[in-house]
Amino acid sequence: MKHLPKYLRPRWRYLGVGIEAHPDAAVDRRSFQRDLWYAAGNLLGDPGSADVDCSVYGFSFRDGDGECVVRVRRGEVERARAVLACLDDVSGHPVRVTVRGVGGTVRACEERYLGRPLESADEKTVVHGNADRSAVVRGSRVDVRTDDGLLGATDYDYDYD
Repeated sequence: MKHLPKYLRPRWRYLGVGIEAHPDAAVDRRSFQRDLWYAAGNLLGDPGSADVDCSVYGFSFRDGDGECVVRVRRGEVERARAVLACLDDVSGHPVRVTVRGVGGTVRACEERYLGRPLESADEKTVVHGNADRSAVVRGSRVDVRTDDGLLGATDYDYDYD
């Protein structure tokens, strides 16, 4: 079977995506892809989801921080951004998804928008609800361990011991 000529091949754009979650969140490529497809189907319907055609490449996630490249059809970047904005949890773990930028090739997208060193996570003790609690601190983000799970905050909300 012969390849299609270049002018008949589909054109793609690549979105550099940052992912933030609680430090103990178990997020992998497969679950992120599945929830991305569900978000696209819920927002755009089946025909719109097929037009955008979101696919995840180069996924990495560790200690609550991650990044990936999402491939979308050219001309559908704004709709893909809307789908990513609707993605608020992956496998039941709340996440924050940000689009860092758009590139014309995977390599350009990875070089420009991905590959930054991940912030290191420190364990500290904070005061929450008149009790000392353990917290994971990443930059200005603080995840406090409570009886109900993790509570997200910023370093301005707590005093460290």
